[in-house]
Amino acid sequence: MRILVSGAGVAGPVLAYWLTRHGFAVTVVERAPTLRRTGGHAVDLFRPAVNISESMGVLPHIEERATGTHRMTVHQENTRRPVRVDLSKIFGVASERHVEIMRDDLSGIYYDAARDDVEYLFGDSITAISPDGEVRFENAAPRRFDLVVGADGLHSTVRRLVFGDESRFSTFIGAHLGVLSLPNAPGLDGELLMHVGVGRTAGMYGARHLGDARALFLFRSERELDYDHHDMPRQKELLRGAFGGMHPDVDRWLDELDRTPAFYFDSITQLRMDTWSQGRVTLVGDAGYCPGPAVGGSTSLAVVGAYVLAGELARADGDHERAFPAYERTMAPYVSGSRAAALSAAKTLVPTSRLGVRALAQGARLISALPAGPGRALLRLTTRSARLHDSMTVDDYPVRPGARPYRHDKTPDHEES
Repeated sequence: MRILVSGAGVAGPVLAYWLTRHGFAVTVVERAPTLRRTGGHAVDLFRPAVNISESMGVLPHIEERATGTHRMTVHQENTRRPVRVDLSKIFGVASERHVEIMRDDLSGIYYDAARDDVEYLFGDSITAISPDGEVRFENAAPRRFDLVVGADGLHSTVRRLVFGDESRFSTFIGAHLGVLSLPNAPGLDGELLMHVGVGRTAGMYGARHLGDARALFLFRSERELDYDHHDMPRQKELLRGAFGGMHPDVDRWLDELDRTPAFYFDSITQLRMDTWSQGRVTLVGDAGYCPGPAVGGSTSLAVVGAYVLAGELARADGDHERAFPAYERTMAPYVSGSRAAALSAAKTLVPTSRLGVRALAQGARLISALPAGPGRALLRLTTRSARLHDSMTVDDYPVRPGARPYRHDKTPDHEES
């Protein structure tokens, strides 16, 4: 049985790994010419995703590339005295197993786990999918697959081709996100430096193995701003307008916008679909149920979703008419909880009032100062999303006896990691 996966970010390689272990033949198509190597931004893996990574044998590599961020300094706008927070205590209160890692590092680790058993088509994209499984590409010749999975992110091509325009399913939740790479001039090592004001939050951190740092910007707006996803000058202009004059530190970060080698900007948008499957096609990760970039635990959600989808297909012996509904039933409560958590997190991380600014700083300080038990209790009282990600349980999908990974005769043409 041949399965095509669109997207080589996080969900795609994890899905490819588990599908091959269940004996399916997998091809992954990726629009980018190679795996992205710019580092990306920091993402979180919580207990279920950490456990899945451990069962893949890649957890030591993930821990080796962890950011090591364990403390945070919070500057409240127009307040001189900063608040210092033990981040490791907060993560320990929120999750029994947690790792923070740069997104591109994580993607590369998952890719390496099964790249010898998977056909990768880099520098290509799907242009059409027929009901009988024939797929057309921008560059490669048309081919027929038994199933197609969209793992191609918030602005999914597969979703657009099969389900329609993104605007039918996306819900703006009131904020925008920007991330840029910049020199680690302050020499940050294991520290997140934050500036928080009414309607805007900016931060800078450096991973211990990176030669540079990342600046993160979150800001509120009543409506989704007007810009094109490919118009970087316009996006940078919006970011300058939202954060100019906040603090000399933030102004210095903004000065790097014209020199940064890597820049990301998007609205914080949730996808809300009644179903992620249609015929031979289904969606996984942000392509199907993005709870909101940076606020909803979307990376862990993508890892768990990929694992469950592969497992349900194996359990149903490849019968997608049984596997797809089972996959959706399993993931639905986790997706719903992640959406609610994202709404709560957005309000907390980007306060709407001066009281909210103070509550964010002092609440984080208090939770980090308390012992684990009282800290968890306080977290449950102050947020709807406390330990949401750790509460997710999934079935064990053992590899069937005798199932062997599919191996292609020809090595695909792409840059090796």
